Amino acid sequence: MQLFYGFQNAVLLVIGVVAFAAEIFAFVDALRHPERAYLAAGKRTRTFWLVLLGVAVAVGFVTMFNPLNLFGLLAIVGSAVYLTDVRPALRQVRGIGGSSNRW
Repeated sequence: MQLFYGFQNAVLLVIGVVAFAAEIFAFVDALRHPERAYLAAGKRTRTFWLVLLGVAVAVGFVTMFNPLNLFGLLAIVGSAVYLTDVRPALRQVRGIGGSSNRW
């Protein structure tokens, strides 16, 4: 039984570290884009995303050993929304990255 708990704790730690890394990546990426890009993309303001992602980074650090509690999950969801919705819109507005319509 002890082996099972050790494995479970290791898996939770890996999930926590990956989530924390994603939250840091999202925060740093949000810093790189100017305010006008957020407005042009039709998204919330840069300040909103920096505050939300900053809180997500802090919560992710605190919950790294138990990322599946309510606050840890909210931090993961906040950074996931930024990475899957806001970041692609900002990159498209700024003309960063290649087009996916190439043959």
